Amino acid sequence: MKLVLIIVVCLLAFTLNSVNTVKKVDLNRYLGKWYQISYYPNSFQPKECGLTVAEYSLDKRGKIIVENTCYQDKAGIVIKKKAIAKAWTVDASNSKLKVRFFWPFTGDYWIVKLGENYSYSVVSDPKQKYLWILARNPVMDTATYNEITSWLDKNGWNSRKLVVTGTVN
Repeated sequence: MKLVLIIVVCLLAFTLNSVNTVKKVDLNRYLGKWYQISYYPNSFQPKECGLTVAEYSLDKRGKIIVENTCYQDKAGIVIKKKAIAKAWTVDASNSKLKVRFFWPFTGDYWIVKLGENYSYSVVSDPKQKYLWILARNPVMDTATYNEITSWLDKNGWNSRKLVVTGTVN
């Protein structure tokens, strides 16, 4: 009986914490420049950037070129660090991607929320360890940001862990 109870609890925990992605992503609309508004701090991303930008484009073979740039200044003039990676979709929805900055390591890039007209994107991973809020503009209005963080809190993330790096007003 104890074993059955343990299995049920484990299955419930897995179900409650499962991460859902958006139903479909039009990659051509997703490509281009995105500004980091906030993120969960991590070991691989530079700290204290004045501005952080991600640019996505396609190479000749259809893989996504990822170019992340950390600028020292808010104007995006002086580069502090730049990282280039390749990404590819792992299912037909185009909302689950793998990213490789260097071989043989890959990371999950799951688009879990997408703004109307691709105005913002919320990116995480299946374990909710990483989180980024990205926008097409370096400034996000407070109402939109609050709606996103409320949605995150209702879906298992902890928005209090987010560090705001862009401008929210």
